[in-house]
Amino acid sequence: MKFNPAKAIHDLKQFGEFGDVNPSITDSSTYTFLRGKTMEDTFHGQMEGCFLYSRHWNPSNKYLADALAAMENTESAWITASGMAAITCALLQICKSGDHIITSVTTYGGTYAFLKNWLPKYNIEVSFVDITNLEQVRNAVKPNTKVIYTESVTNPLLQVSNMPELAAIAHSNGAKLMVDNTFTPMIFSPAMLGADLVVYSMTKFINGKNDCVAGAICGSAEFINQLSNVNDGTAMLLGPVLDPLRSSSILKNLNTLHIRMKQHSRNAQYLADNFEKLGLKIIYPGLQKHPQFMLHKSMMNEEFGFGGMLAIDFGTMENAYVVMQKMQEAGVGYLAVSLGYFRTLFSCSGHSTSSEVPVEVQKEMGLSEGLVRFSVGLDNDIENTLEIIKRCL
Repeated sequence: MKFNPAKAIHDLKQFGEFGDVNPSITDSSTYTFLRGKTMEDTFHGQMEGCFLYSRHWNPSNKYLADALAAMENTESAWITASGMAAITCALLQICKSGDHIITSVTTYGGTYAFLKNWLPKYNIEVSFVDITNLEQVRNAVKPNTKVIYTESVTNPLLQVSNMPELAAIAHSNGAKLMVDNTFTPMIFSPAMLGADLVVYSMTKFINGKNDCVAGAICGSAEFINQLSNVNDGTAMLLGPVLDPLRSSSILKNLNTLHIRMKQHSRNAQYLADNFEKLGLKIIYPGLQKHPQFMLHKSMMNEEFGFGGMLAIDFGTMENAYVVMQKMQEAGVGYLAVSLGYFRTLFSCSGHSTSSEVPVEVQKEMGLSEGLVRFSVGLDNDIENTLEIIKRCL
């Protein structure tokens, strides 16, 4: 039977301590022990189920981590205060000075800036490749390669990563495959496709409300224990802990993720199909003309569709700005960064979320200055939304 991430979450029994249907929110930064020896053992990571200090673990974050691990079918997970904290902590836990990373040149701007500008200061080398060109990936491997890092669907060009093949390349060279699945929760299960680590910006689809910033790292119990070790764990020592109140809120929202992802996908597919008929220069993995349409279809959990992200190339920045402003004024959604919200959000990627990528690199990767990234919302009447967009065009 095919893995169902929604069922995995719902099968995870999490009751409140006092019979309440939601687990209690941890309103404490530190925790008591009945015996001094128990505290010492907890410091050394030898006590299961004991909490030491909220930067290390707390019950609210543990509830959410367990739910995410169930969704991703990994042994464990760790909660962070942002998606970038998840990415940076995971990479820094694996890599040291002198190591090498292979990554997609098409990636979220903040990730690109970290890989391109920050890591070289610590003598960690990064090779940027076309992640859809497996020969380029193979040729980039070095004896000191520790990680192949990619996004399941790249931001903002919506290229689809061949996770099984990338995993094979990584593992045959003693490296790990790390996948950012922010765009496609439940649609893809990267760990079941060979990924060693799955990271998220939970700010986006997983939370779905744009009312908090949060991240997650899903992987083996061994890796999560290393990450949270009090002596040399990167997440423990850098300290990007998420507030328990936010963890509790995200955990509740996680229970509707399967419904939301289906509607995001349904709406995006409808718009993409119709934009294509209108002759717009559209990018969407659910269109048969998309270069990785069959690859996406072969890896996806089909009931959740092709996702809520699409892109339209309006040619010039000026055209993009005019259309976005008209759509906002007409009530289609908001001219704003981020994604995964219940309203449609749109932004000109090269001048916003990918602005950290140099203009010459944007041109090389095929990122037009007029490319508008859409995070399609949960509109109940998407047919009416299409008619409004047509008038804006």
